[in-house]
Amino acid sequence: MDIHPNEEDEKNFPQAESQTGRIDDLLKEKLERAFHKQTSKVRLHDIAKIACEHSPIDLAYAASHLPPNVRPVLYENLPNREAKVKFIVNTDSDTRLILFRQMDDLELKKIFERVPTDEAVWLLEDMPERRFRRLIELIDSKKASRIKELKKHDRKSAGRLMTSEFFAFTMDMTIGEAANYIRDNPRIDFTKGIFILNHAGELQGYVPARNMMINPSNTPLRQVMRPILHKVNPDSTREEVIDLVERYKVSSLPVVDIDNYLVGVIDHEDVVEAMEDLADETIARMAGTNEKFTSHDSILKRFLTRAPWLVVTLLAGLLNVGVMSSFQKQEGGTLTFALFFVPLITGMSGNIGLQCSTVLIRLMAMGGLSLGSRRETIIKELLSGLFTGAIFGVGCGFVVYGLDYLTSGAIATTSPSAVALIVTAGLIGGCTAGTLLGVFSPLFFHRIGVDPAISAGPIVTAFNDFLSMTIYFLIAWGVSALVF
Repeated sequence: MDIHPNEEDEKNFPQAESQTGRIDDLLKEKLERAFHKQTSKVRLHDIAKIACEHSPIDLAYAASHLPPNVRPVLYENLPNREAKVKFIVNTDSDTRLILFRQMDDLELKKIFERVPTDEAVWLLEDMPERRFRRLIELIDSKKASRIKELKKHDRKSAGRLMTSEFFAFTMDMTIGEAANYIRDNPRIDFTKGIFILNHAGELQGYVPARNMMINPSNTPLRQVMRPILHKVNPDSTREEVIDLVERYKVSSLPVVDIDNYLVGVIDHEDVVEAMEDLADETIARMAGTNEKFTSHDSILKRFLTRAPWLVVTLLAGLLNVGVMSSFQKQEGGTLTFALFFVPLITGMSGNIGLQCSTVLIRLMAMGGLSLGSRRETIIKELLSGLFTGAIFGVGCGFVVYGLDYLTSGAIATTSPSAVALIVTAGLIGGCTAGTLLGVFSPLFFHRIGVDPAISAGPIVTAFNDFLSMTIYFLIAWGVSALVF
């Protein structure tokens, strides 16, 4: 039974933006009330009732918000093993780790016998290596060998995304023979596709499910198959997989080895999960952290995860202070007054650089930055940043000069035109530096094999502040020397 929030629930959770968000909040409140019952007998009765009434997928998401010690209690009260499998597959890594510690090897064996091979591989990543070896010895040998084979591949490769459970038939088989085999193997997902091989085992094509239903059962598969237009090898990156599936809207992507033998299949659901992982990692790197935490992790753990990324920012800030201190020693009211515009320069240059880097990072992630279009894209981004800096620089100079005129010289003590010129030239120079850094830093990180999303993080932002401020001070010193 699913949860349907009523009007009273809507009032209690006015900030929930989606149906799933409301479900999570309501279920979390129900579970918290059940676990805070006075007697254990009443508590377990309420928990068992909640576990039977609601989807194990919703319970899996809600479990991550519960205290770690009560999550196994919720798991034990699920109605059957199928519900327990869904719960384990959909919950977070911390909850799985807690549950694995509570289960004995026999219970784990029963769970993993029901989990598809491709999902079993990434579930086992939450398990210590010694426990993993014990479990592999217990489960079916064929499944164990498939799991070990998939586990050899890199975590971010097509080999890890694929499943080795799929339907593949020779071209001479008829639709009826293939249908009988499919009927005798209900555990294999029919939606992953039906692939056709030649007698040597090489991939030749695929048969749409519709063709299996509308043609006579004695029709050979070679007559209804279609050619394979897109495929990858096990070492292909997940970015390549996402790019192919997204561009050509394929429902399943075959994975072949160097001899064109079919070794696995990647379906649309696997690609969606890969996209979610990639988006999470990209957002985390743009924020300057690889942080993965739950609501119950300590403040100290969060600090230790974030602090290394901020050390460079701190050092760059100290360098900025040194530059400002040395600049302040220069004589002249105009130079001293220029210090007040440092936040304006660093803010504008940083935002312009961030806009440029974000555009390029998005194009790289979506596969839209090919070798042929790279030069044109770079030139357009550079010109856009320079044009923006020039427009805002000139406009800001006029504003500074106008304000000084309206306030009868209260802003600058010497020459308002000199201050306006310094701000204009400094803002153009700072924005130019931010544009160059924003355009070329993602390309640099991509060239050396580092995720380009780091170029939008605090490390590059701090370097941009130092670079733009230094350029601004040099321009201010040069203009001041020329004018005075």
